[in-house]
Amino acid sequence: MQLQEATIAELQHAMEEGELSSRQLTEWYIKRIQQLDKEGPSLHAIIEINPEALEIATALDQERALKGKRGPLHGIPVLLKDNIATADRMETTAGSLALLGARPIRDAYVAQQLRAAGAIILGKTNLSEWANIRSSDSSSGWSARGGQCRNPYILDRTPSGSSSGSAVAVSANLVTVSLGTETDGSILSPASTNGVVGIKPTVGLTSRAGVIPISHSQDTVGPFARTVTDAAIVLGAITGIDEHDTATYSNSGQSHKDYTQFLVADGLRGARIGVARQTYFGRNEKVQKLINLAIQYMQEQGAIIIDPANIFTSEQMAASESEMTVMLYELKADMHTYLSELEQAPVHGLQDIIDFNREHSDEEMPFFGQDIFEQAQQTPGLDAPRYQNALAENHRLSREEGIDKIMDTYQLDALVAPTCGPAWCIDHANGDLFTGVNTQATALSGYPAVSVPAGYIFDLPVGITFMGRAYSEPTLLKLAYAFEQATHQRKEPQYLPTAK
Repeated sequence: MQLQEATIAELQHAMEEGELSSRQLTEWYIKRIQQLDKEGPSLHAIIEINPEALEIATALDQERALKGKRGPLHGIPVLLKDNIATADRMETTAGSLALLGARPIRDAYVAQQLRAAGAIILGKTNLSEWANIRSSDSSSGWSARGGQCRNPYILDRTPSGSSSGSAVAVSANLVTVSLGTETDGSILSPASTNGVVGIKPTVGLTSRAGVIPISHSQDTVGPFARTVTDAAIVLGAITGIDEHDTATYSNSGQSHKDYTQFLVADGLRGARIGVARQTYFGRNEKVQKLINLAIQYMQEQGAIIIDPANIFTSEQMAASESEMTVMLYELKADMHTYLSELEQAPVHGLQDIIDFNREHSDEEMPFFGQDIFEQAQQTPGLDAPRYQNALAENHRLSREEGIDKIMDTYQLDALVAPTCGPAWCIDHANGDLFTGVNTQATALSGYPAVSVPAGYIFDLPVGITFMGRAYSEPTLLKLAYAFEQATHQRKEPQYLPTAK
């Protein structure tokens, strides 16, 4: 069968018919990684391959023959961002040399869930080192371990971040599906710039236990896929209540093991969708034109469009320093907690990481420094009034005065906006030149969002984001799926050396 662009359902059908085995599929992906990631266009999306992947695939083939499949992910390869811990022969380093040799005591909960579903953890993906929280002058997709990840559509363009490799790998057909993490934009933005679907779940829907942290009030784990259906399958597999992450206690009765039940081809019909224009539109005329066309498609599919439906506090959020304040405080505290739970920790706190980077500056800091780490190290504990006030401001502006208020005002099912602009050129001299990433409201609120391919600007993908209230994933996936089925904007990358 044709494995490029193959969906989970197509792969399962081929395996059930005896046309394909999990081992053959895994071998095909490993060979493709060698051809495209290590050689050829040299995407640098993969940090390492699981040395046990083929052995696991063979065992799953035998299990299928004897007992049948466990579910839709049985025998399907999955890649994990290199900040998601696995207690196996692979490393978990967030792309940093400082964590080489660190041994987690258990798999991250999401990795446990994938294994239980019968997925094959194929390897770890490259990322913006430390999930892009080390420096204000960073280059997305660069890490000391993985080098500079590249956009598969145009190779001199950014893959965006911080879940760069996870998005690139799915887009370039190096894997079926993958996991990323998001604090603010780290799933949605690379999904948009690499032409794939990305789900940023409600904080607490998926466990962060075993994930190298930035901010416990904003961090979340979610999937990348080439279709909404495949992303929904993975989301269902990784949800659950985890004793090691108390935020998941709030999802009791709110999570689902099968999100595909909500995917309806005419799901846009009658849906009330607000267009969040203020702050999120107007930065790029080409993007605005493309997203306006996407909104027109939705209207033609029966959606009721309220335009504009501006988030009342969007400008206040953009101007506020409270988000960075919260991240600085939580980074120091949460990193110490994560490192203290390792069996073999080369570093024990943020100051140790800062010192390591200084001692290995040629490898760790050839392009940018660690000013954010240094600021975070100066913060006191989480009982500080400055931190408590900033966190309260984040939630007030993004929740009751933000997303919840505008949705109540117009009785909306969802809000839409461009996910971000087209990918900018990789520039190690100046760092990232962000082209309007519209992810702050869902980041601060901890609310969900789904980015779906909406079109292309000079061969560069641009996504549209559906966002809503806490635990509204079923509604957002229904709308995203209906939009995808009406437009079919996803195109395979062509690995162009530079823009035409």
